[in-house]
Amino acid sequence: MKALRRLGPYFRPYSLQLLGGIACIAAAVLAGLFGPLIVGRAVDALVGQASSATLLIYGLLLVAVTAVQGVFSFGQRLILVSVSRQIEYDLRNEYFEHLERMPLAFYQRHHTGDLMARATNDLEAVRQLCGPAIMYSTSTVLTASGALFFMARIHWQLTFLSLAMMPLIALVTQFLGHRIHGLFGQVQEQFSALSSRVHESVTGARVVRAHAREGSEVERFALTNSEYVRRNNRLIRWSAAFRPLLQLLTGLGFVAMLWFGGTLVSKGEITVGEFVSFNFFLSKLVWPMIAVGWVVNLVQRGTASLRRIEEIKETEPEIRDGSGAAVGEVSGAVRVTGLDFSYPESADPALEGIDLTVAAGETLGLVGRTGSGKSTLLSLIPRLLDPPAESVFIDELDVRSLPLHSLRAAIAVVPQEAFLFSTTIAENIAFGAFQPERSAIERAAEVAGLSADLESFPRGLETVVGERGITLSGGQKQRVALARALIREPRILLLDDCLSAVDADTEERILRNLRRVFLGRTVFVVSHRISAVRAADQIIVLDRGRIVERGGHGELIRQGGVYADLARRQQLEDELAAV
Repeated sequence: MKALRRLGPYFRPYSLQLLGGIACIAAAVLAGLFGPLIVGRAVDALVGQASSATLLIYGLLLVAVTAVQGVFSFGQRLILVSVSRQIEYDLRNEYFEHLERMPLAFYQRHHTGDLMARATNDLEAVRQLCGPAIMYSTSTVLTASGALFFMARIHWQLTFLSLAMMPLIALVTQFLGHRIHGLFGQVQEQFSALSSRVHESVTGARVVRAHAREGSEVERFALTNSEYVRRNNRLIRWSAAFRPLLQLLTGLGFVAMLWFGGTLVSKGEITVGEFVSFNFFLSKLVWPMIAVGWVVNLVQRGTASLRRIEEIKETEPEIRDGSGAAVGEVSGAVRVTGLDFSYPESADPALEGIDLTVAAGETLGLVGRTGSGKSTLLSLIPRLLDPPAESVFIDELDVRSLPLHSLRAAIAVVPQEAFLFSTTIAENIAFGAFQPERSAIERAAEVAGLSADLESFPRGLETVVGERGITLSGGQKQRVALARALIREPRILLLDDCLSAVDADTEERILRNLRRVFLGRTVFVVSHRISAVRAADQIIVLDRGRIVERGGHGELIRQGGVYADLARRQQLEDELAAV
């Protein structure tokens, strides 16, 4: 019942349908209870030498009752199963919407396979709780109540004797239900692990094949799959024991009823027809007793799955909307002051004492060795990572005070690791804007240096890329991601080493195109290549999370520091490559 109370808000929009379904159940049960009474009357009439016409009337009444029961049984299933599907639909939408609001750190803590298992297997178990469990539990209660009422009217002592096994049935149901609940939770956890294993192996297929690890991946999957089967087998054994035990205990009740009921008939205390009716009513209690176990199983599974779904939904996003009003047109001025930032899992700061100012329309170059904090700094501006309060400002507004949608609408980020969807190149580029014109998609592709590649593709922009863009090279994926950002025409453009996978000539051609795009926009360019940042208005060199040098290209070369050393090394590498 506690689980149903938690599901109350989801039932509320469908309360009329729910009441209609329950009314159909009541009508079907009521019609079904007339059957034993009609059969009993027919038997007594037959014993009393009734005419064939009288027996025909009883037969027609029985057919009519069965037909009415069938109509309302159809109605209850149609209504209640439809309601359960609607609730499943609402829950899945809400669950997905919650996932969309979670920050990157959340996905570092939760495997994709586990999140997918909760959205599939667990949601199906909750749907069973919202539909079939309600339908069968209501039918069980009404059927049992009606059958007991008519049984008691026939002979209350016989009824009491027939139900002598009920306390034992209740104890067995409670024990087995609790056991099944725990085992089902273990099965769902292992299914999440199995889903994660498949997801990682499939998405990393290129790496698996490159290292000839297919065999070991098959072995690891087999172990995970074997554990999943083992846990399922334990659940099956306990679930399989449920119905036979209930049938055994119910059968003992039948034995007692036949012995004592036969005695009552022989003494004339009840008629043969009443004894037959009683037997039919007792038979109607068999399914409710079995259904109790099945419903308990559904409830146990549904509540376990609901708890897993709520565990995710109750996880509050660490990065939330600011309390300030949405900003209008952003000029693009960025200021960082006294910025210190550390990752929760790291004792050393990722950034320390960062101070910088980038005027609207300026280009800032960021260079430094791997792990120096360049990507971290860029992630803090659109709050992909949350900066400390009063440390990162856009147009002199603290980014933490801005609504996330308003903040990110003004910014486009191109990461080094480009992610593409399994659709066409055109749709991947168009993902960056709302219903862009075809000409805008083509222009963005051209600026990103994709024109030559598109000519070699079988369908140009309509070429479908594989999952995560697996059919494209690393450089092509980066350029599609760049085009996706450019089509938004953002005020602030963050390029996080997004041309690392292209050759030097292609990079130079793209940079020439981008310089026209940069005009009037604030641009942060992170790169390991000096050629990518040398034209920037100012360049910052990061080392171990600190700014160690800043200035223009010529000025930094004259200083002879870290930047000059990187420039000399790259020049030497280029000369050696040209030999």
